[in-house]
Amino acid sequence: MKKTYRILPVYTGDVSGAASALYELGGMTVIHDPSGCNSTYNTHDEVRWYDKESLIYISGLNDMDAITGNDTKFINDICFAAERMKPKFIALANSPLPYLNGTDFKGITRILEKKTGLPCFYIKTNAMHDYSKGQSEAYLSFAKRMLEPSDSKIENGVNIIGVTPLDFTSTDIYINDRYQIVSNWSLNTTLDEVLNAPKASLNIAVSSSAIAVCEYMKDRFGIPYIKGLPWDGEVEDYLATQRSKSKNYIVGEPVISASIAAKIKKMYGIDFNVIASTEITDGLLLDCDKVCHGEEEIEEALKDAKKIIADPLVKLIAPSGAEFIELPHFAMSGRLYKKNIPNLMKPEEYYHGT
Repeated sequence: MKKTYRILPVYTGDVSGAASALYELGGMTVIHDPSGCNSTYNTHDEVRWYDKESLIYISGLNDMDAITGNDTKFINDICFAAERMKPKFIALANSPLPYLNGTDFKGITRILEKKTGLPCFYIKTNAMHDYSKGQSEAYLSFAKRMLEPSDSKIENGVNIIGVTPLDFTSTDIYINDRYQIVSNWSLNTTLDEVLNAPKASLNIAVSSSAIAVCEYMKDRFGIPYIKGLPWDGEVEDYLATQRSKSKNYIVGEPVISASIAAKIKKMYGIDFNVIASTEITDGLLLDCDKVCHGEEEIEEALKDAKKIIADPLVKLIAPSGAEFIELPHFAMSGRLYKKNIPNLMKPEEYYHGT
């Protein structure tokens, strides 16, 4: 059966991705769900609870509310919490039940704005996609509702977009002193910093979750963008590095994986092809790369592998004769290998060109 998993875990879901993207921005994220999505996010997908507080709520949707569409209770509960907690904005995230019931989230956000006086927006999640899709929708919805054009531009100012612990735990992203970081979306950041984003002259998409909001900011604010990790602090699109077809593979999120492949090609002259296993891939890969959604597709793509760079769990479906280089990915294996996650910006720590 295609796109199913019997050995590997599925990636973190879109609802958790949305909550992760907005975690540090001072808003109140409300997941409309009985409790399952929130408990998964709280116990498995978020590493910042011990260091930073955030207003992540669940609606506690019960059977009768789901059947009758009791939006009044949902709205009143949000208003009560907002009055007590004083968030900067309110974000509503969907889950399977209200998604299937056709809950009018856009209408609810309009009511909430009138009742609370706070900016409100809806994030198009339904717990049927992976975290990259949820982060993408959260960033885009936030930008459309919260960002305003700026009359001033910061010369050489950049926004680094697409940074959450689901991809970048234990990783520092730095940039050459010739550039000034205007905002970081959204790890170790603040709402005020992110609201300054329209002042930047360039956006850097460091994961696929940043592409949609970068396209929006390009159209709305005239800010161009590039894709890829800023290796050694330098700003360069990874697609500028040509790679050829090989039997060496990197499995994972496409922007990060392709950035690593480009860096290895420059450092050692060795070609690695990307097996993109998360959802957002359009325009992010070279012809030598592959999109594989589901365990069977990944396993098939790895059959001829000589070298593999991937999360340690991928080794369970990799050919036994391939050299396996472990690169843990929190969105796949969670806390199992958290202590072993290297700095993605330093490939010499996990790949030595042998």
